[in-house]
Amino acid sequence: MAAPNLISLATVSGKTRADWCLTSLTSILSNAVNSGEIYRINGLFVSNVGSSDVTVSLDFFRNGLGFFVCQNSPVPVGSTTVIMGKDNGLYIEEGDALRIRASTTNSLQYIITYDILS
Repeated sequence: MAAPNLISLATVSGKTRADWCLTSLTSILSNAVNSGEIYRINGLFVSNVGSSDVTVSLDFFRNGLGFFVCQNSPVPVGSTTVIMGKDNGLYIEEGDALRIRASTTNSLQYIITYDILS
């Protein structure tokens, strides 16, 4: 099934997901092939709750290839970095995913907000 036409949407559902960032690129949001949906990213926040400065990388994964949105971006201890917002969001189409990686374990947490459009 093809992704829906944005002009004639039947449903828009808001979602939020939160978790820890691992030290290997790990999918935080993936859209199944033939889902009939598009995911619109509204915000992605990364907080450093550890005891030292850490870096974060985020990639857009399509057709077996990763395209970095940010690579080794610093997140100082005790701070939150906004990686994406409504003014610079992405659409995650069928078969696409977002993957995240921290340079140190047990230091970074993320919150991602998105809409499922169908």
